[in-house]
Amino acid sequence: MKDLKENYKGIIFSFIIALISTGLGKKLPIIGGAVFGIVIGVIINNTIGKPDSTKKGIAFVSKKVLQWSIVLLGAGLSFNQVKETGMESLSVTVVTISVAFLSAFLIGKFLNVPSHLKSLIGVGTAICGGSAIAAISPIIEADEQDIAYSISTIFFFNIIAVLIFPPLGHLLNLTDKGFGLWAGTAINDTSSVVAAGYVFSNAAGEFATIVKLTRATLIIPIALIFALITAYRKKQESNFRLKKIFPWFILWFLIASILNTVGIIPKVSIPYINEVGKFMIVMALSAIGLSANFKDMIKSGVKPIFLGLIVWFNVAVSSLIVQHFMKQL
Repeated sequence: MKDLKENYKGIIFSFIIALISTGLGKKLPIIGGAVFGIVIGVIINNTIGKPDSTKKGIAFVSKKVLQWSIVLLGAGLSFNQVKETGMESLSVTVVTISVAFLSAFLIGKFLNVPSHLKSLIGVGTAICGGSAIAAISPIIEADEQDIAYSISTIFFFNIIAVLIFPPLGHLLNLTDKGFGLWAGTAINDTSSVVAAGYVFSNAAGEFATIVKLTRATLIIPIALIFALITAYRKKQESNFRLKKIFPWFILWFLIASILNTVGIIPKVSIPYINEVGKFMIVMALSAIGLSANFKDMIKSGVKPIFLGLIVWFNVAVSSLIVQHFMKQL
């Protein structure tokens, strides 16, 4: 209740945009409410701007409401489906993560991108966008400018992905499973993965969500590696705390799917729960769009943006290549 009282203006603002976007999405389902939400948010924030009184609530929606929406979507899935999909996608996930870090290091070195910015763009592309950047930044002691720039860069390509991945998927004649695996391994942020997946199809959305959450759990070993490297360089203990970075909403997602599997959640309520979850995703994307400031990003230079583009492109292509050889398309 305290969060609602403190953030209600931003929540209402995001809710209104989500309502409009959902309505437009129903009239133009090929685009979908999620895409309309993020585009409307971006346009508002980069033209007339958002009221200062809504900023805190918008930040709340972009993070917390997104996490709650993932949990609700978990209630519509069986645990066996989650387990099988996670294991099935693991090989593609490991390859794309390796490609992301290798590309970020080599291309970043060639472009003379600062070390911290290179690491943040690499981990943001490899794992889960802004969440991974937020988790790693205190470990490597990145400054606020590097954090803001890397998140803006990753977010820029998230928006592009939501817009171009679904039509590209249809152009490539990908199956629901193939597109879900592609989106889940090649799009950076969880919200964008879910949005792109459900724009393609409900089946692709479900598959992409599980793949992405499997990928997101790998932030734990990656964070540990960064912590050990930082501690070694400083020759002292890092202030790394596992509890602080652990994505707890993934645990609740699994619990929700288990409750559905054992029959505790009434089957008649599942379609309604899924609809609420999808609407909350549109809300979260609207809030994320309202947080994107492209002017600040452009002022900071083009090299990190170019690095983000190359890393993202390499990840997207490597995902399709691995799927092709594994005959999963």
